Amino acid sequence: MTRRQRVAENLNSALHHLLGAHPGTYLIGEDVADPYGGAFKVTRGLSDRFPDRVLSSPLSEGGIAGVGAGLALAGNRSVVEMMFSDFAALAFDPLLNFAAKSVSMYGRRVPMSMVVRCPTGGNRGYGPTHSQSLQKHFLGIPSLHLREVSPFHDNRRVLTAMLDREEPGVLFEDKVLYTRAMYQAGVVDDLFRYEVLADPSETARVFAPDCGPPDWIVLSPGGLTERAVTALRTLLLEEEITCELLVPSQLYPFDSKALLPVLSRADRICVMEDSTADGTWGELLAQQLHEELWSRLARPVLPLTAEPSIVPTAAHLEHGVLLQPSTIHRAIVEATK
Repeated sequence: MTRRQRVAENLNSALHHLLGAHPGTYLIGEDVADPYGGAFKVTRGLSDRFPDRVLSSPLSEGGIAGVGAGLALAGNRSVVEMMFSDFAALAFDPLLNFAAKSVSMYGRRVPMSMVVRCPTGGNRGYGPTHSQSLQKHFLGIPSLHLREVSPFHDNRRVLTAMLDREEPGVLFEDKVLYTRAMYQAGVVDDLFRYEVLADPSETARVFAPDCGPPDWIVLSPGGLTERAVTALRTLLLEEEITCELLVPSQLYPFDSKALLPVLSRADRICVMEDSTADGTWGELLAQQLHEELWSRLARPVLPLTAEPSIVPTAAHLEHGVLLQPSTIHRAIVEATK
């Protein structure tokens, strides 16, 4: 039996393809060159193959993002790696005030093919400044699009689409996913199957075959996939509550109207994420869905988020702050009553 490619390996293969296919593509970041190959080994082997275009940088996230934006402005393609997404806060100014604005502020549209890769999230014991999910802080910036890695979406396609868009984008990569296998052939496990829908956000739909219309539809970014599937499994087997999971590749902009035929199959909807509440992707999505579906929903859209806290280092405290399968299970059971 062929071993399934892990998410980190899939990302590495995608980067090899991008640099090989486009001579004007550069990769820049802290310790991305061999033999280190990045903090999570996603860039392993790239500097040996492309020594002039894989550049290990000083410890300056603002500088890295600025150089990446400059390369894009000059007509190249740049992939910038933040060692941890928490540090992207230091790159907010060049992303907001230079990269995103450069697309349109010169009186004509300027192509800015740039991707900022952000290893994100907790459940690894890395502590308060290395475990956050900061997606919400990059929402709503014109010409800055956001995607999130998932086990359903091949990263060659994801990264190619991001660069072909010719606008700067941020790709969030949940660190726990790096060691997990990519799903393939439409199979999640012995209970669930999946398909990728032809909507603009390339949403993966996870479902249990032959179960009929679901009681709930759950929307989640890619980093929560494993926890969401675990919760859906226990809900089905222990509570006889049927759920379908929708996992978009693109978080922003997000066209919820394209998913209305799927969303209309259930009268209960849950939106979950590992960000803290207020001003989040999930809340924006819940507002859109409420406006479109309120007349037929059995209850308001259920939002699930991380607790309003730092992310502790100790595992038992960390698990109490971030969304866990048991939290998802309990919340949906309570909201079904």
